[in-house]
Amino acid sequence: MNAYVARVIEDTKKKNPDQPEFLQTVTEVLTSLENVVDKHPEYEQAALLERLVEPERQVMFRVAWTDDQGKPQVNRGYRIQFNGALGPYKGGLRFHKSVNLSILKFLGFEQTFKNSLTTLPIGGGKGGSDFDPHGKSDAEVMRFCQAFMTELQRHIGPSTDVPAGDIGVGGREIGYMFGQYRRVRDSWDNGVLTGKPLSYGGSLIRPEATGYGVMYYADEVLKHEKDTVKGKTFVLSGYGNVAWGAAKKIAQMGGKAVTISGHNGYVYDPAGITTEEKLNYLLEMRASRNADVKMYADKFGCEFHEGEKPWSVKADVAIPCATQNEITMEEAKEIVGNGTKYYFEGANMPATNEAIAYLQSNGVIVGPAKAVNAGGVAVSALEMCQNSERLSWTSEEVDQKLKNIMKSIHDNSAACAEEYGLGYDLVKGANIAGFLKVADAMLSQGLF
Repeated sequence: MNAYVARVIEDTKKKNPDQPEFLQTVTEVLTSLENVVDKHPEYEQAALLERLVEPERQVMFRVAWTDDQGKPQVNRGYRIQFNGALGPYKGGLRFHKSVNLSILKFLGFEQTFKNSLTTLPIGGGKGGSDFDPHGKSDAEVMRFCQAFMTELQRHIGPSTDVPAGDIGVGGREIGYMFGQYRRVRDSWDNGVLTGKPLSYGGSLIRPEATGYGVMYYADEVLKHEKDTVKGKTFVLSGYGNVAWGAAKKIAQMGGKAVTISGHNGYVYDPAGITTEEKLNYLLEMRASRNADVKMYADKFGCEFHEGEKPWSVKADVAIPCATQNEITMEEAKEIVGNGTKYYFEGANMPATNEAIAYLQSNGVIVGPAKAVNAGGVAVSALEMCQNSERLSWTSEEVDQKLKNIMKSIHDNSAACAEEYGLGYDLVKGANIAGFLKVADAMLSQGLF
C-alpha cells in the first residue's frame, strides 16, 4: 500500500476507534486512490488526505420534546458538515434509532464524493437523530421536528447547508421542519431544505429520483455489457422510496422486481411488483403508522419469509435499497451462487468491504452506492436551482436532466478506471472521479 495512504488510514483509526462505519468507508475509498496519490506528491505536501477525512464541522445537540402523554422525551441531534469545497453542504437527515456519530460521519464522507460525481456545485454533509418516527403519532412527529429544527436552523441556510430527507424523513417531516424554520427565521428560504412537497417549492420526480437514478445507471452498465433490462429479474431489499422508485422504473423498462424487505423479513412475489396497484400499495403501506412488509404479502397472497434477507432468491440483478452493511460475506456468497451478474447499490454502503471484493473477484459487476444512488441528491440540487430561480420545471425536464447526470456518472467512473489501468472497475473508478474534483478544489482554495 502507498505509504501516505497507509499512514492516513492508520491515524484515522487511532483518532476514531469507536466508529466502525466511518473507518470502513475511509479505508475503502483511500485504498482505491493509491494510483492517484502515487502520481500526485502535492497531495501529501498539502496534507490533503488528512484534511479530507476530518469533517469541517460536526454539531451535536439535545432535542427535548413531549409525547402524546405529556411526558418529556430527549433525543440527540446531529449535523456533520463534512466538506464544502464544491458548494453548500448537502445531504439528508436520518431519523432512526441506529443513528450515531459513526454512521453520520460515514454518510457525510460518502456524500462528499457522491455529490462531486453529480458535477453539481454541492459539498458533502449529513445529519439526523436517534429519534424513531415509526409508531409515533403525527402530533409527536411534528413536535419532535419542531424541536429539532429550533436548534438545526442555527447551522443551515440556502447558501450554507441544505439538508434533505433520508431514512425516516419524508415529505411530512420536511414540511414540519420547514414550517419551524420559517417561524424562527421569519424568512421564506424554501431553498434551505429539499424533498419538499410540490405546493411550496418541491421538485417533480424527487420522490422517485433515487430509484429512477439507480435504474438509469444500471441501464448504462447493461448497455456497456451489450445487455438489456428487459426480461431481467431483480431482487430488491427495503421498501422505502429507493425500492419503490427502482421497482417502478424496472417495470417501465420491461424487467421484474420480485422482492422487498423490512426489519422483520422479506416478501417474495414471483409475479413481480409491476402493476400500478402493487406499486401504489408500497406508498400506502409505508404511510401506515405501523408499516410492515408483511402487509404486502397478506394483500397480494405472496410468500413472507420472517427474519430472513432476500438474497437467497435467484435473480439476474441484486439491488440493496435498505441500510448499511446488510450484505456480509454470507449474503455475497448467496448472490454469487445464484448466478447473479449485476449488483447495484441503491442504499448507502449496504455491503462490507470484504463482500464487495468477493463479488468482484467472482465476476459480478458492482455499481457502488456513491455512483448508483446519486440520483436523489442530484434532483435535490435541481430542486435548489428551481427554488433560486423561483420557477418549476416539468417532470420531463427534470427526468431528462437526471438521465444525463446518471449517464455522466457512469461514463466518468468508467473513464477514470480505464485511465488508471483498472479496467471496468466502477467501484474504484467512482472513487477516483469523485475524489479528483474535490482534491482540485481543496488545493485551489489553500489550507482550510
